[in-house]
Amino acid sequence: MRYLPHTEEDRADMLAAIGAARIDALFRDVPEDKLLDRLLDLPKRKTELEVTRTLRAISRKNHAAADGPFFLGAGAYRHSVPAAVDHLIQRSEFLTSYTPYQPEIAQGTLQYLFEFQTQVANLTGMEVANASMYDGSTAAGEAVLMAHRITRRGKAVVSGGLHPHYREVIATLSDLAEDEVTALPPDPGGTEDIVAAIDGETSCVVVQSPSFYGQLIDLAPIAEAAHRHGALLVAVFTEVVSLGLVEPPGAQGADIAVGEGQGLGNPLGFGGPYVGLFATRSKFVRQMPGRLSGETVDAEGRRGFVLTLSTREQHIRRDKATSNICTNSGLCALAFTIHMTLLGEKGLRELATANHVRACRTADALARIPGVEVLNESFFNEFTVRLPKPAAPVVDALAARGIVAGLPVSRLEPARPELANLLLVAATETAIDEDVARFAEALEEAL
Repeated sequence: MRYLPHTEEDRADMLAAIGAARIDALFRDVPEDKLLDRLLDLPKRKTELEVTRTLRAISRKNHAAADGPFFLGAGAYRHSVPAAVDHLIQRSEFLTSYTPYQPEIAQGTLQYLFEFQTQVANLTGMEVANASMYDGSTAAGEAVLMAHRITRRGKAVVSGGLHPHYREVIATLSDLAEDEVTALPPDPGGTEDIVAAIDGETSCVVVQSPSFYGQLIDLAPIAEAAHRHGALLVAVFTEVVSLGLVEPPGAQGADIAVGEGQGLGNPLGFGGPYVGLFATRSKFVRQMPGRLSGETVDAEGRRGFVLTLSTREQHIRRDKATSNICTNSGLCALAFTIHMTLLGEKGLRELATANHVRACRTADALARIPGVEVLNESFFNEFTVRLPKPAAPVVDALAARGIVAGLPVSRLEPARPELANLLLVAATETAIDEDVARFAEALEEAL
């Protein structure tokens, strides 16, 4: 039997209390094409031993990033994480800590959150940062909602260079808030005229740089145009290491900077967990979602830290909250902070430089293959190539040889057949010359 602790009468009473006619009404905000009309194709019962064996067999099919040449990016990047990071975050006081409601016994947690905020603010060129979000996509969605509150408008203009997952999260949150999203078509070449889409009804413009396709975007003229129309610029990044070389969004006029911090301190882990970064101007701090750790002094004048401006549903009434995100990626934020501290400014610049050099070598190697075209005029450690045939089967062929060749754009943009031949390639400091040579050789043979 399935474990359903409530009786039919219990369920009827609960539905009546909330005014729902049937259980399906609880899922009315989920698009119909996302709902299943059947049970999942899973056995109805297995013993614990059988489940363990089944899952172990499934896990053996995994191909870890370190198992061979790896050129996959698109918001998830393989970097070398110092062993000290994992050693430190597994200390019991970090690994088991929870929300620091009582500052008198949580000074260590509050201090590292404060240091994390300081690092994110410095990296993005902004004045204040919060103590993390779930991931980069939810940070982007929250930034749009924040812009709506500040400008009292409900229309977001989204660049065609924004990561498709980020675009979808923004669309979902905006739909539930009954706000409008104008999403420009995919922009592999980085040539879109997003300024032309801004008008007096626009609350914010959302632009990613480096873009999903790897293009570096000059944010300054976009920020100027947005401000001229009374709108805000939300600058997005999916590769935090790029901020070691690329001019930070704050210096380019961005009002809100959001992105993914996985690239520092956090391994890929087959999909997570990640850590969302969120920074803004100090004048907007009261509209910023999430939590903020602040520095103060106690009654005896000693330095201390407190949780402040926590306008989340856990702390205040739902209708007064700026966000329904009710936790933070604390352990991932700590891993980020430890890695960033070990690097320092000089180390981050060296790491970023190594990434760019590896990507340039990879792009040059692929460009020499007949029929392969590198589309980028500029890039950091990720770029887009056009193949003479659809990219997805080529990637599958290379995967069979133990080479993770990158991301076929069609996987995230299936409704765009004109993008079927595009392959997104990322090369970090972990892509050694031997990996690049094997990749190029295998790709040429596959073509």
